[in-house]
Amino acid sequence: MTKENESLSEYVPLIREVRETERRVRYPNTSLLLAVCAAGIGGTFQYGYNISVINAPTKYVQNFINQTWLERYEMDISEQMLTLLWSIIVSVFTLGGLIGASIGGTLAIKFGRKGALLLNNTFALLAALLMGLSYPAGLYELLIVGRFLTGINAGIGVCVQPMYLGEIAPRMFRGTMAMGTSIFITGGIFTGQVIGLNELLGKEEYWPILLSTPCIPAVLQILILPWFPESPRYLLIDKMNDTECRKALRQLHGSGNYHEEREDMERERINALGIKPMKPWELFGDPSLSWQLTTVILLNCAQQLNGINAIYFYADYVFAQAGIPANKIPYATVGTGACECLTALTCGILIESLGRRVLIIGGYSLMTLWCICLTLTLTFQETSPWVPYLSMIGVFAFILSFGLGPGGVTNILTTELFTQTSRPAAYIIGGSINWLSFFFIGIVFPFIVNSLQQYCFLVFLAICCLVAGYIFIIVPETKNKTFLEIQMEIQSRTLRKHNKSEGGNGPVATLLSTPLSVITTEKKSHSNLKIYNVILRLKIYKRLT
Repeated sequence: MTKENESLSEYVPLIREVRETERRVRYPNTSLLLAVCAAGIGGTFQYGYNISVINAPTKYVQNFINQTWLERYEMDISEQMLTLLWSIIVSVFTLGGLIGASIGGTLAIKFGRKGALLLNNTFALLAALLMGLSYPAGLYELLIVGRFLTGINAGIGVCVQPMYLGEIAPRMFRGTMAMGTSIFITGGIFTGQVIGLNELLGKEEYWPILLSTPCIPAVLQILILPWFPESPRYLLIDKMNDTECRKALRQLHGSGNYHEEREDMERERINALGIKPMKPWELFGDPSLSWQLTTVILLNCAQQLNGINAIYFYADYVFAQAGIPANKIPYATVGTGACECLTALTCGILIESLGRRVLIIGGYSLMTLWCICLTLTLTFQETSPWVPYLSMIGVFAFILSFGLGPGGVTNILTTELFTQTSRPAAYIIGGSINWLSFFFIGIVFPFIVNSLQQYCFLVFLAICCLVAGYIFIIVPETKNKTFLEIQMEIQSRTLRKHNKSEGGNGPVATLLSTPLSVITTEKKSHSNLKIYNVILRLKIYKRLT
């Protein structure tokens, strides 16, 4: 027996123990699932809810503005001024979201992920109070301020919640747990559509109550989230508090299942020693993060510019052409929200088996196909009585494809492509780009529709096709990898491309999941690399336990 084999035999029992633990841990801990729900109910749920809930009382709020104007100035408001004020009420939410996304990462660093989420509820409670008082006070300006505050709340939630979920989840469930972001967004949209029906709070006398309902998720989170721990990764790497980190891991992962995650955090902590959390502008100046940053910017742009807004714009027209009565169209719209919510749940189930790349590339590819189909069916809408039904199928198919890939995976990749020191800044940039794109499409989309009509889907077809190609070529699979392994794989790809461009053909160094180890591929076989990687993990595991 060689010396190498003798050294390996020492770790065989530990290797078997680790593999047995991996087989045993097949389902997430109950406490982890509850923590995801506690973070989501006051986080991205508010984003989805406030996007959809404003649609139901449109006519009633406009009547209130007209009545208030008449009482103040003893004349009816002009149609242009009414449209302007309503547009401000709707669109100021986007401005608030941009500001919220810009400060969300900073709050997450200063107060922690959990602390930032709890603090964020202040904006939701204040917004609910102002919008609820707008009618009795006769001040439509309170609606503008309230919507602005709900936007700040949504912007912070969309920035901080995915960060928190990605950091509390074990590696094998990280994708599933991070899908809580998308599930709660779609759940919020669906809930807002249902609450806005006439049978609930959709009647004229109830609209002030309807617009003040965001206080309910905020109160729920204030009551529930304090029972769950701060992000263990934040506690160890940012706060250097190993005791609280272990306590949090035991609560979230179980007392016997947290050691491997603790080991991964220890390696990342060593890698981040002496490095302060990066500012957004520092990310742009770091060449080692250029591909990750480009990917996050592109994906967040595409999430708003891929045509999903056009689908919802055309949905009512398609439903009407299919013969659905006007008073029943809101129920069909609820069906689209349920469809998107169901798809997010499906994506959460599939993401750990199929991986991120398959879902997001497949989603954009299917959306490309449905853009072609919708262009054709909307063009020939009146040629046959069955064509409107094909358009209706196309609408639901597009929503399903969006929820299966781009809607769910985008935020997960933002978490996984960056390490602890650069992640908050990446979320600030990605969130700001997302909200700017949201605002941009809201301004430009009416002009696109007026000029191109149904052919606007050809523009979105090109966007979906280009994004799918970019991901296929550039973005690696991140499933079941540590944050350091993902970072090293991207840097290794960049190094290989640089070597090829320089005409070099020398050995490529393969970095293991510890920052202190480099093994050359010319010296070790691929199978030995895996063995050495396991041994290095076990050595750290033994030291920690």
